[in-house]
Amino acid sequence: MKFNFYYRAFAAKTGMSRVFAGVRKLVCLGGVALLLVGCRLDMHIQPKYLPYEPSNFFDDGRSERPVVPGTVARGQLRTDELLYTGKVNGVVSDKFPFPMTRADLERGRERYNIYCTPCHDYTGSGQGMIVQRGFPPPPSFHLDRVRQAPAGHFFEVITNGFGSMYGYASRVEAEDRWRIAAYIRALQLSQHATMQEVPESDRAHLTRGSGNAQGPAAGQP
Repeated sequence: MKFNFYYRAFAAKTGMSRVFAGVRKLVCLGGVALLLVGCRLDMHIQPKYLPYEPSNFFDDGRSERPVVPGTVARGQLRTDELLYTGKVNGVVSDKFPFPMTRADLERGRERYNIYCTPCHDYTGSGQGMIVQRGFPPPPSFHLDRVRQAPAGHFFEVITNGFGSMYGYASRVEAEDRWRIAAYIRALQLSQHATMQEVPESDRAHLTRGSGNAQGPAAGQP
Protein backbone atom coordinates (compact mmCIF):
# COMPACT_ATOMS: atom_id res chain seq x y z
CA MET A 1 0.00 0.00 0.00
CA LYS A 2 2.80 2.42 0.91
CA PHE A 3 4.56 1.60 -2.35
CA ASN A 4 1.46 2.40 -4.41
CA PHE A 5 0.98 5.65 -2.52
CA TYR A 6 4.57 6.75 -3.10
CA TYR A 7 4.45 5.56 -6.72
CA ARG A 8 1.34 7.59 -7.44
CA ALA A 9 2.77 10.63 -5.71
CA PHE A 10 5.99 10.30 -7.69
CA ALA A 11 4.13 9.79 -10.95
CA ALA A 12 1.86 12.75 -10.35
CA LYS A 13 4.81 14.95 -9.51
CA THR A 14 6.92 13.94 -12.50
CA GLY A 15 4.09 13.53 -15.11
CA MET A 16 4.85 9.85 -15.56
CA SER A 17 1.17 8.87 -15.22
CA ARG A 18 0.41 10.22 -18.67
CA VAL A 19 3.37 8.35 -20.11
CA PHE A 20 2.26 5.06 -18.61
CA ALA A 21 -1.31 5.65 -19.77
CA GLY A 22 -0.05 6.18 -23.31
CA VAL A 23 2.02 3.01 -23.12
CA ARG A 24 -0.99 1.02 -21.96
CA LYS A 25 -3.04 2.33 -24.90
CA LEU A 26 -0.29 1.38 -27.36
CA VAL A 27 -0.07 -2.10 -25.90
CA CYS A 28 -3.83 -2.56 -26.20
CA LEU A 29 -3.90 -1.28 -29.78
CA GLY A 30 -1.00 -3.54 -30.67
CA GLY A 31 -2.80 -6.55 -29.28
CA VAL A 32 -5.95 -5.75 -31.27
CA ALA A 33 -3.90 -5.27 -34.45
CA LEU A 34 -2.21 -8.64 -33.96
CA LEU A 35 -5.59 -10.32 -33.57
CA LEU A 36 -6.91 -8.71 -36.76
CA VAL A 37 -3.80 -9.64 -38.72
CA GLY A 38 -4.07 -13.18 -37.44
CA CYS A 39 -7.69 -13.46 -38.65
CA ARG A 40 -6.77 -12.10 -42.09
CA LEU A 41 -3.93 -14.59 -42.44
CA ASP A 42 -6.24 -17.43 -41.46
CA MET A 43 -8.62 -16.44 -44.28
CA HIS A 44 -5.98 -15.83 -46.93
CA ILE A 45 -3.59 -18.63 -46.06
CA GLN A 46 -5.76 -21.63 -45.32
CA PRO A 47 -5.56 -25.35 -46.06
CA LYS A 48 -7.01 -25.95 -49.53
CA TYR A 49 -6.46 -27.75 -52.80
CA LEU A 50 -5.95 -26.01 -56.12
CA PRO A 51 -7.75 -27.45 -59.19
CA TYR A 52 -6.35 -30.84 -60.22
CA GLU A 53 -3.87 -30.81 -57.34
CA PRO A 54 -3.05 -34.34 -56.11
CA SER A 55 -3.96 -35.50 -52.63
CA ASN A 56 -2.58 -38.18 -50.34
CA PHE A 57 -5.79 -38.28 -48.33
CA PHE A 58 -7.94 -40.13 -50.87
CA ASP A 59 -7.12 -43.56 -52.25
CA ASP A 60 -7.35 -42.43 -55.89
CA GLY A 61 -4.87 -39.60 -55.26
CA ARG A 62 -7.26 -36.92 -56.55
CA SER A 63 -8.24 -33.86 -54.55
CA GLU A 64 -11.42 -33.20 -56.57
CA ARG A 65 -14.12 -35.73 -55.88
CA PRO A 66 -16.26 -37.42 -58.58
CA VAL A 67 -19.94 -36.61 -58.74
CA VAL A 68 -22.13 -38.98 -56.72
CA PRO A 69 -24.04 -41.28 -59.12
CA GLY A 70 -27.54 -40.01 -59.72
CA THR A 71 -26.68 -36.42 -58.86
CA VAL A 72 -28.64 -33.85 -60.87
CA ALA A 73 -27.48 -30.25 -60.92
CA ARG A 74 -30.06 -27.60 -60.15
CA GLY A 75 -31.97 -26.70 -63.30
CA GLN A 76 -30.66 -29.79 -65.14
CA LEU A 77 -33.47 -32.28 -64.43
CA ARG A 78 -34.36 -33.42 -67.93
CA THR A 79 -37.33 -35.73 -67.70
CA ASP A 80 -38.94 -34.59 -70.98
CA GLU A 81 -37.48 -37.05 -73.50
CA LEU A 82 -38.90 -35.29 -76.55
CA LEU A 83 -37.72 -31.83 -75.50
CA TYR A 84 -34.15 -32.85 -74.72
CA THR A 85 -33.50 -35.72 -77.15
CA GLY A 86 -35.94 -35.27 -80.04
CA LYS A 87 -37.21 -38.82 -79.45
CA VAL A 88 -40.26 -40.57 -78.03
CA ASN A 89 -39.59 -43.99 -76.54
CA GLY A 90 -36.18 -43.93 -78.17
CA VAL A 91 -37.52 -43.23 -81.68
CA VAL A 92 -36.84 -39.93 -83.48
CA SER A 93 -40.12 -38.01 -83.49
CA ASP A 94 -41.73 -35.68 -85.99
CA LYS A 95 -43.55 -33.83 -83.21
CA PHE A 96 -42.54 -30.58 -81.56
CA PRO A 97 -42.46 -30.50 -77.75
CA PHE A 98 -44.42 -27.23 -77.59
CA PRO A 99 -46.67 -25.28 -79.98
CA MET A 100 -44.73 -23.09 -82.40
CA THR A 101 -46.01 -19.53 -82.51
CA ARG A 102 -45.03 -16.69 -84.83
CA ALA A 103 -42.72 -15.43 -82.08
CA ASP A 104 -41.05 -18.87 -81.89
CA LEU A 105 -40.46 -18.88 -85.65
CA GLU A 106 -38.98 -15.38 -85.49
CA ARG A 107 -36.68 -16.53 -82.69
CA GLY A 108 -35.76 -19.60 -84.73
CA ARG A 109 -34.99 -17.44 -87.75
CA GLU A 110 -32.75 -15.22 -85.64
CA ARG A 111 -30.83 -18.19 -84.18
CA TYR A 112 -30.61 -19.84 -87.62
CA ASN A 113 -29.17 -16.70 -89.16
CA ILE A 114 -26.55 -16.53 -86.41
CA TYR A 115 -25.43 -20.15 -86.19
CA CYS A 116 -26.49 -21.90 -89.41
CA THR A 117 -26.12 -19.52 -92.36
CA PRO A 118 -22.29 -19.70 -92.56
CA CYS A 119 -22.73 -23.23 -93.96
CA HIS A 120 -26.40 -23.62 -94.94
CA ASP A 121 -26.95 -20.06 -96.26
CA TYR A 122 -30.14 -18.05 -95.72
CA THR A 123 -32.28 -20.28 -97.93
CA GLY A 124 -31.04 -23.64 -96.63
CA SER A 125 -29.45 -24.64 -99.94
CA GLY A 126 -26.06 -25.42 -98.35
CA GLN A 127 -24.08 -22.70 -100.13
CA GLY A 128 -23.03 -20.52 -97.20
CA MET A 129 -20.03 -18.24 -97.17
CA ILE A 130 -17.53 -20.76 -95.79
CA VAL A 131 -18.73 -23.31 -98.34
CA GLN A 132 -17.98 -20.78 -101.07
CA ARG A 133 -14.49 -20.56 -99.61
CA GLY A 134 -13.82 -24.28 -99.80
CA PHE A 135 -15.54 -25.94 -96.80
CA PRO A 136 -17.38 -29.20 -97.62
CA PRO A 137 -21.01 -28.30 -98.41
CA PRO A 138 -23.81 -29.69 -96.23
CA PRO A 139 -26.82 -31.27 -97.93
CA SER A 140 -29.56 -28.90 -99.02
CA PHE A 141 -32.62 -28.80 -96.80
CA HIS A 142 -34.67 -29.01 -99.99
CA LEU A 143 -33.59 -32.49 -101.03
CA ASP A 144 -36.48 -34.96 -100.86
CA ARG A 145 -34.79 -37.15 -98.27
CA VAL A 146 -34.11 -34.15 -96.03
CA ARG A 147 -37.61 -32.78 -96.46
CA GLN A 148 -38.98 -36.14 -95.36
CA ALA A 149 -36.76 -36.29 -92.26
CA PRO A 150 -38.66 -35.89 -88.97
CA ALA A 151 -38.34 -32.68 -86.97
CA GLY A 152 -36.50 -34.58 -84.24
CA HIS A 153 -33.75 -35.38 -86.75
CA PHE A 154 -32.86 -31.71 -87.12
CA PHE A 155 -32.93 -31.25 -83.36
CA GLU A 156 -30.65 -34.27 -82.91
CA VAL A 157 -28.15 -33.05 -85.52
CA ILE A 158 -28.08 -29.54 -84.01
CA THR A 159 -27.53 -31.09 -80.58
CA ASN A 160 -24.88 -33.70 -81.37
CA GLY A 161 -23.46 -32.62 -84.72
CA PHE A 162 -23.14 -34.71 -87.87
CA GLY A 163 -20.21 -35.25 -90.23
CA SER A 164 -18.15 -32.07 -90.37
CA MET A 165 -20.68 -30.21 -88.25
CA TYR A 166 -20.04 -30.04 -84.51
CA GLY A 167 -22.80 -30.04 -81.93
CA TYR A 168 -24.40 -26.85 -80.68
CA ALA A 169 -25.79 -28.13 -77.37
CA SER A 170 -23.38 -25.95 -75.40
CA ARG A 171 -24.20 -22.87 -77.49
CA VAL A 172 -27.93 -23.09 -78.16
CA GLU A 173 -30.59 -23.92 -75.56
CA ALA A 174 -32.84 -26.91 -76.22
CA GLU A 175 -35.91 -24.73 -76.81
CA ASP A 176 -34.03 -22.64 -79.37
CA ARG A 177 -32.84 -25.78 -81.13
CA TRP A 178 -36.47 -26.73 -81.63
CA ARG A 179 -37.25 -23.24 -82.88
CA ILE A 180 -34.44 -23.57 -85.42
CA ALA A 181 -35.89 -26.92 -86.52
CA ALA A 182 -39.28 -25.25 -86.96
CA TYR A 183 -37.72 -22.48 -89.03
CA ILE A 184 -36.01 -25.10 -91.24
CA ARG A 185 -39.47 -26.54 -91.84
CA ALA A 186 -40.61 -23.03 -92.82
CA LEU A 187 -37.69 -22.72 -95.28
CA GLN A 188 -38.58 -26.07 -96.81
CA LEU A 189 -42.20 -25.06 -97.17
CA SER A 190 -41.24 -21.74 -98.72
CA GLN A 191 -39.50 -23.53 -101.61
CA HIS A 192 -42.09 -26.24 -102.17
CA ALA A 193 -45.46 -24.70 -101.33
CA THR A 194 -48.37 -24.59 -103.78
CA MET A 195 -50.69 -21.69 -104.41
CA GLN A 196 -53.49 -23.61 -102.71
CA GLU A 197 -51.47 -23.55 -99.49
CA VAL A 198 -51.27 -19.74 -99.55
CA PRO A 199 -54.13 -17.91 -97.75
CA GLU A 200 -56.52 -16.35 -100.25
CA SER A 201 -55.92 -12.90 -98.80
CA ASP A 202 -52.21 -13.17 -99.71
CA ARG A 203 -52.46 -14.77 -103.14
CA ALA A 204 -52.95 -11.45 -104.89
CA HIS A 205 -49.54 -10.29 -103.67
CA LEU A 206 -47.90 -13.30 -105.35
CA THR A 207 -49.75 -13.08 -108.66
CA ARG A 208 -49.79 -9.29 -108.99
CA GLY A 209 -48.06 -8.25 -112.21
CA SER A 210 -47.52 -11.83 -113.38
CA GLY A 211 -50.25 -11.62 -115.99
CA ASN A 212 -51.27 -15.25 -115.49
CA ALA A 213 -51.88 -17.81 -112.77
CA GLN A 214 -50.11 -20.74 -114.30
CA GLY A 215 -47.77 -22.97 -112.34
CA PRO A 216 -48.45 -22.33 -108.64
CA ALA A 217 -52.06 -21.38 -109.33
CA ALA A 218 -52.58 -24.76 -110.92
CA GLY A 219 -51.27 -26.48 -107.83
CA GLN A 220 -47.67 -26.90 -108.99
CA PRO A 221 -44.70 -26.15 -106.66
